[in-house]
Amino acid sequence: MSKESNKNISATLATATCALLGGTIAQPVQAQEEPGWDFNTSLLYYGEDEDRIQDLSVSVLARRTFQDDRWMTLGLTVDGLTGASPNGGLQQSTAQTFTQPSGNNTFTAAAGTLPIDDTFRDTRVAVNASWQQPLGRLYNLNVGASASNEFDYLHLGVNAKISRDFNKRNTTVSAGLAFSSDTIDPEGGAPSPLTSMQNVGDLGNRIGEQDKDIVDVVLGVTQVISRNLIMQANYSFSDSSGYLNDPYKIVAVVDGVTGDVVPNALPPGISGPSHEYIFESRPDSRTKHSFYNQAKYFMGGKVLDASYRYMTDDWDIDSHTLDLRLRWPINDKSYLEPHLRFYTQSEAEFYQIGVVDGSPLPAYASSDYRLGDFDAITVGLKYGWEMRNGNDMSVRLELYQQRGDIPGDRLIGNQVGLVEYPDLDAIVFQFSYQFGR
Repeated sequence: MSKESNKNISATLATATCALLGGTIAQPVQAQEEPGWDFNTSLLYYGEDEDRIQDLSVSVLARRTFQDDRWMTLGLTVDGLTGASPNGGLQQSTAQTFTQPSGNNTFTAAAGTLPIDDTFRDTRVAVNASWQQPLGRLYNLNVGASASNEFDYLHLGVNAKISRDFNKRNTTVSAGLAFSSDTIDPEGGAPSPLTSMQNVGDLGNRIGEQDKDIVDVVLGVTQVISRNLIMQANYSFSDSSGYLNDPYKIVAVVDGVTGDVVPNALPPGISGPSHEYIFESRPDSRTKHSFYNQAKYFMGGKVLDASYRYMTDDWDIDSHTLDLRLRWPINDKSYLEPHLRFYTQSEAEFYQIGVVDGSPLPAYASSDYRLGDFDAITVGLKYGWEMRNGNDMSVRLELYQQRGDIPGDRLIGNQVGLVEYPDLDAIVFQFSYQFGR
């Protein structure tokens, strides 16, 4: 499992925190608050079926309010991750042995099972800080920084956003810019793309530590339509460059007639892969365009929150996300909030389940199921209440299901009925407690 992907999982879930924050509608201007601290804490569990990724996450978000509408926000998240995900290998009618990513040992996948190395363990620590203040009467400025660290991945980022109110503060136009520089340093070094999986102790195809940079630009407008309706529209541009491979994902080398993974002849006394696999190769740049719309509608005490996002990139991936939430008051102290989210995407142009032995290698190839054609649905329910001391608590339970498809005309020989898209079922549980001032 890519530890880079694990980083992203702890917020799939937290797979969506950045997207949710980026899409949140600006709140109406409020009266000046008294200076002081308030805190939002949460405990989140994310668990995939079949002993795949398990994530236990603790986070604290603290906000300090100052005079003159100035805010400082500090955040800390700690994730404990275990398990693994499919490494790109194919199910076979015989057992398969793989060299572990470190190059120091092997693991074996039983016949008819999806190759998964379940020895993964990691801890991720992430921090962020931001400062917001008005610039004159109609402008607001927000600047921030973020950092996270795990066993083989370091992220450093900065961001800034400026907004201006128009039309008696019923219209807000904003522009944001973010830059991040990430370092990927897998144990033993990142593998050279499209090179063969090596025997234990052989690190001759490793190219060491790698870097990537990401620049994001967001332009948005928020409009109060009526007393009961507020809407927002955003355009986002993202440019990634550098090492964009997943150093833990592989691609099978298959027989052009049978579709079976080509066996690997090991010298006596040598441990290594039983079949031929190569490390994936992705382009060293990626440009994404996203269009996001959100509306919040007040209906006699209930609030409907609906959003839609369309994303397209130069890897030929197009995605659609529809998100619906309904905050339903039970009384003046508690509420229920059902949640429904649907996501669908097309596959990357270089996604393939294997390369044919003896044919020229493509420039780019990946069997990472996250780059495939799939649909996903999230169904959940949140219950929140106000305690006697005025603090807020909530619990959230969600079920996530992901289903993909590999067209039959893409399968060769024995792959029919054996090689399938690695479907996924997961559960999310979150407990939150907000207190202060």
